[in-house]
Amino acid sequence: MAMDGSAARKQEPAERQELDSVVVRFAGDSGDGVQLTGSRFTETVALAGNDLETFPDFPAEIRAPIGTTYGVSAFQINFGSRVIMTSGDAPDVLVAFNPAALKTNVGDLKQGGLVILDVGTFNDKNFEKAGYKGNPLEDGSLTRHRIFPIDVSKHTLEAVKDSGVNKRDGLRAKNFWALGLVDWMYDRDVAPTIKWIESKFSKEPEIAKANIAALKAGHAFGETAEMPDGVRGFTLRRAELAPGLYRTITGTESLAYGLIVGAKLAGLDLFFSSYPITPASAVLHALAGLKAFGVTTFQAEDEIAAIGAAIGAAYAGALGITSSSGPGIALKTEALGLAITTELPLIVLDTQRAGPSTGMPTKTEQSDLNLAVYGRNGDAPLIVLSARSPGDAFDVAIEAVRLATQFMTPVIVLSDTYISNAAEPWLVPDVGSYEPFPVGFRTNPEGFHPFVRDEKLARPWVKPGTPGLAHRVGGLEKNYNSGNISYDPINHQRMTDARKAKIDGVANAIPEQAVEQGETTGRLAVVGWGSTYGPIYRAVSNVRRDGKAVSHIHLRHIWPMPRNLGELLKGFDQILVPEMNTGQLVGMLRNQYLVPAEGLNKVMGRPFTISEIEAAIRSKLD
Repeated sequence: MAMDGSAARKQEPAERQELDSVVVRFAGDSGDGVQLTGSRFTETVALAGNDLETFPDFPAEIRAPIGTTYGVSAFQINFGSRVIMTSGDAPDVLVAFNPAALKTNVGDLKQGGLVILDVGTFNDKNFEKAGYKGNPLEDGSLTRHRIFPIDVSKHTLEAVKDSGVNKRDGLRAKNFWALGLVDWMYDRDVAPTIKWIESKFSKEPEIAKANIAALKAGHAFGETAEMPDGVRGFTLRRAELAPGLYRTITGTESLAYGLIVGAKLAGLDLFFSSYPITPASAVLHALAGLKAFGVTTFQAEDEIAAIGAAIGAAYAGALGITSSSGPGIALKTEALGLAITTELPLIVLDTQRAGPSTGMPTKTEQSDLNLAVYGRNGDAPLIVLSARSPGDAFDVAIEAVRLATQFMTPVIVLSDTYISNAAEPWLVPDVGSYEPFPVGFRTNPEGFHPFVRDEKLARPWVKPGTPGLAHRVGGLEKNYNSGNISYDPINHQRMTDARKAKIDGVANAIPEQAVEQGETTGRLAVVGWGSTYGPIYRAVSNVRRDGKAVSHIHLRHIWPMPRNLGELLKGFDQILVPEMNTGQLVGMLRNQYLVPAEGLNKVMGRPFTISEIEAAIRSKLD
């Protein structure tokens, strides 16, 4: 049922319906404050004690033409009283601020889902910009959904008329009006948002007053207006989470905090150098504000300079870290080879994005796996780890520091756009419970040369200027017994074998591969890595509830692979590997273990849905 929400009429309050979970998506122009709206709603949801997962979706253009589909920004949140592991397959509710937002997002909505439209933007000019031939409210294209048209723009201007702002600034508050309405729908408290507005706009009291007025007006509209069928108040109980202190965390923040804790556990200062690139830049922003924790940040003039500075910091005795996304990682590969041949601890963060070359900078993908494992000239092995969720990135970062410093080698940490931008509740860990792994710098000159090896085949780490330990390292091959430059073929074989054996030996210093769900043998194993964890876990859970024999295996240690992985995989009749590329992990598993792995591949710039993976599992089992 559609209605004109311009006239609010008093109605008797209806009893709120209780839900286990709900998926809400906000969508509009980049200038509509969609990401801000989503983040404020996320805070209220978290404070209410619900579990949640978010998915911010940005346009690639810095400022696309207003009203066009190219400039649509979206923010999706899945929240509820049960454990939430994904941002949701399909929205239950879509809040669309203009026709372009409707056009690009309505196809994702559930059958019978609710669309809240700002019809104040529904005019011929905006229809044309969005690619509509006419008014979508009149052409029958929206009949599979419940449509709730409201002139949000008009209501917002009415709400802010006494705040002292002009019409242009007043209209910019419409995102808070819509947020107020959604807060009412799901019984969220507006007080945290009001407090945030007062702090954010403390030096612009008129703007603060307007935004608060709009927020309250949207909430009051929900309380007083006569709503169409299906538009009512809902409530969601608190999630049953383990007791402790929680905060909402993104993958970016989690990586930054993990690197700092890892550096402290190793007893090192942290030096982070990078060059701005979407979506990896946020790690630099996060660490730049944490200099009180022994962090030095450096924004270099290009990708090569960034990794060069990090290698220099590692040579000097600090924890050298650099970050980028796919195109920047490609530029860093020559210098990465230098770090491998000099055998210095270095951490490289790769926040993957979609496509080759520039591709789709703001969309997610897992297509840098081959680049991370194999993408260097010569035989140049290193360690590759992968985070599976925003919170998991914290522990992966610590593990990267441990392995890099103990084995004197670069480590690549794979994240992706989804993990970087997504948020979830995070149980703040007791850092004191983490076992330190302090670095021991070489100070004894007896029997020293720069490539003498310990039981892990790691060479000594020497701070420049240490008395009696003057040495040189570089990109040319070294003599195994002295560290001097050598072109001897037998020596090159020996050094190449030693570098490979060192990385292979890392498998003995990492945990054996566990099974997330199911048995250790059976008909089907679903193997994943990275951000596919949530949808795989849910899909496997759904199928297992029907009594089907399926297991879930998820990799954190990508290279070298866990020492028991081959035997584990050989215990299954079928292996299904969902990944957001054209089959890179599939190729690695077949190559390493000669197992019949088959891929479920998606390269659309969007995460897997639970239903996609569940359908593939059922197809395999049936």
